[in-house]
Amino acid sequence: MGAVAMSERDVAVEPLVTADRARQLATRLAGSQDREVVRQLAQACAETGTTLKLASSLGAEDQVLTHMLLEIAADARVFVLDTGRLHQQTYDLMSRMMTRYGFQYEVYAPQAETVQEMVSAHGPNLFYASVENRKRCCFVRKVEPLNRALQGAGAWMTGLRRGQSDDRADTPVVEWDEAHGALKVNPLATWSEQQVWDYLREHRVPYNELHDHGYPSIGCQPCTRAIDQGEDPRAGRWWWENGAAKECGLHTETVPPRVTEAGPTG
Repeated sequence: MGAVAMSERDVAVEPLVTADRARQLATRLAGSQDREVVRQLAQACAETGTTLKLASSLGAEDQVLTHMLLEIAADARVFVLDTGRLHQQTYDLMSRMMTRYGFQYEVYAPQAETVQEMVSAHGPNLFYASVENRKRCCFVRKVEPLNRALQGAGAWMTGLRRGQSDDRADTPVVEWDEAHGALKVNPLATWSEQQVWDYLREHRVPYNELHDHGYPSIGCQPCTRAIDQGEDPRAGRWWWENGAAKECGLHTETVPPRVTEAGPTG
């Protein structure tokens, strides 16, 4: 079984979620916990004909949510942004998940022509030259594909947790995503890292083997390293940057960042 690049279900599906609906659902979900948030969200979307998608990086939190959602809705839609530079262990996990649970990921890749232009002009490792260059690469390989993935979706789920970083400390369980005109739900926002791993072990959910080698947060291979004991969980992401927020732009960027004219970097 292979992953699918797109689905016929993307066609002619109109999102029915509005900002008012988001506020109503936020009230409905107030005080609910993790699985109950997922269940009520899936039910609400089914009742209104709203397309719900789960964004998965195949990190530990997303593995929890994939398991929860598939138990609630066997035809759940889970998408992956394949940047073309992921770790082999991440691709291996995709295959294991599809075999174990008998479903297909919807895979969104960056636009080939845009990648070619970026690499030709600035080199394959432009992200090491500046924060602006790194954000541009992230935009091309992640943010733009995310925009396509969420077309027609009225709601999407993420594995964001408040404990992942200071920048995510105020992450709400339910919010209105103005950029995509959709409801954004973070069912594990209040979870601790221990809760995530307790769930994975209890339910025997496969996880990325890099987690066993000092990688609490896993992104693209050139931009991720293992962390040392005591370091911030996201210290291994874009480790060469000092003082910059450890975010790729999926939850923050709406327009392409400018690239500095430093020439190819390798």
